[in-house]
Amino acid sequence: MFQFSSLLALVLVAQLVAAAPCDIYASGGTPCVAAHSTTRALFSAYSGSLYQVQRASDSGTINIAPLSAGGVANAAAQDSFCAGTTCVITTIFDQTGRSNHLTQAPAGGAAGGPDNLAAADGAPVTLNGQKAYGVFISPGTGYRNDKTNGIATGDAAEGLYAVFDGTHFNGGCCFDYGNAETSADDTGNGHMEAIYFGTARGSAGAGSGPWVLADLENGLYTSASSTGTTASNPTITERFVTAVVKGEPGNQWAIRGGNSQSGSLSTFYSGVRPSNGYNPMSKEGAIILGIGGDNSDASQGTFYEGVMTSGYPADATENSVQANIVAAGYAVTSLTSGPALTVGSAVSFRVTTPGFTTRFIAHTGTQVNTQVVTSSNTTAVKQSASWNVVAGLGNSGCVSFESRDTPGSFIRHSGFELFVNANDGSQLFHEDATYCPQAGKNGQGNSIRSWSYPTHYFRHFNAILYAASNGGPSDFDATASYINDISFVVGASFA
Repeated sequence: MFQFSSLLALVLVAQLVAAAPCDIYASGGTPCVAAHSTTRALFSAYSGSLYQVQRASDSGTINIAPLSAGGVANAAAQDSFCAGTTCVITTIFDQTGRSNHLTQAPAGGAAGGPDNLAAADGAPVTLNGQKAYGVFISPGTGYRNDKTNGIATGDAAEGLYAVFDGTHFNGGCCFDYGNAETSADDTGNGHMEAIYFGTARGSAGAGSGPWVLADLENGLYTSASSTGTTASNPTITERFVTAVVKGEPGNQWAIRGGNSQSGSLSTFYSGVRPSNGYNPMSKEGAIILGIGGDNSDASQGTFYEGVMTSGYPADATENSVQANIVAAGYAVTSLTSGPALTVGSAVSFRVTTPGFTTRFIAHTGTQVNTQVVTSSNTTAVKQSASWNVVAGLGNSGCVSFESRDTPGSFIRHSGFELFVNANDGSQLFHEDATYCPQAGKNGQGNSIRSWSYPTHYFRHFNAILYAASNGGPSDFDATASYINDISFVVGASFA
């Protein structure tokens, strides 16, 4: 009996792996009409492109496909293509064949665009040990499709799920995935039905958040009430979270969620919709990722996979999808590469740009700059060019740099310029002071990437330090000499 039960368990696990999420939805009578993922195929037979990346060095592009049909993304192809330069995600392809692809979001009613594109390597993970990359959304980043095929409109039934990073969030509006206005403007209550993740409040869940909520336009909801707390909707503590929102005619909708690494889904709310324009719904059928329906783009979060269905999925169908997600084996992996910057060490950073190799990252007051530093300099100058490596204030998988001569003060970016400021204990400061060292883009030392804005790296420009992108709106984002300017040789501290 024990052997039979064990064999049955193995067979069930194999079936879960073999039948991908959209296969499961189809078998439940609620087929996927949009399926997006940069980590894996969401149909067992899918072998087409998952996403496209563009590199800055020559504007070349490559489409990243699964390693095999139904499999995990070929991250090695991306790494090879992007070696020695930087890359962004330009397109997240729809796997259903309906061409509901997500591309750079245009301007909208709440924010002028187009929005920024996500760093291609900003959210590394593994699925059953195989490396892949998620979509790391920083404020100002977003994707959209306003001309879709088969997405629910009006009061038609639909289901949505997404897998997010449960530790990457803020209170800005609005880290959404789902159904939105086709005009990129607020057209009224009930014109959206999207999953929201973060700490922005309409009605809220228990505790301080983050929560899985529904963005129904002009309100983030966890129940029929526009205010108050729904005790059954918990604060999320998991690293990977499965989030579900679904709605159907007859004044019925639901929110569900669970740990993407283990266990089942829980129902956080199931019942009638809010009053004042939410029944019947007026869904418009656009698809958004990382932004609100009117292009509100102050939010942050990380997206790994998600779908939209035709019809209202049964709980049992969603439970099977959750089991498949758990079987996919999401896990964290290193956020850093290149020469290790060991926590507890004291270091210096030497410029590698030809003609400037005697200069080191230092600071004068709060301004971070480069200075010529040698052993003959005063102790004060040498201390200003020396930094303690500590565990990342905003993410312990990366590091923060404490000033040796100003204990308790750290390098942080503000307006994308680097400063040495005292730690004020806020989430924003902690994230702005957290950096993920990468192998030096020019083959020397390290390039120091911002954790919260992974398209931005330490860069010296006219002797001042910035968190600069490879091409962008500011003069310090200039592409000329960028790769050399963001590469630094790490050595022992001067003092």
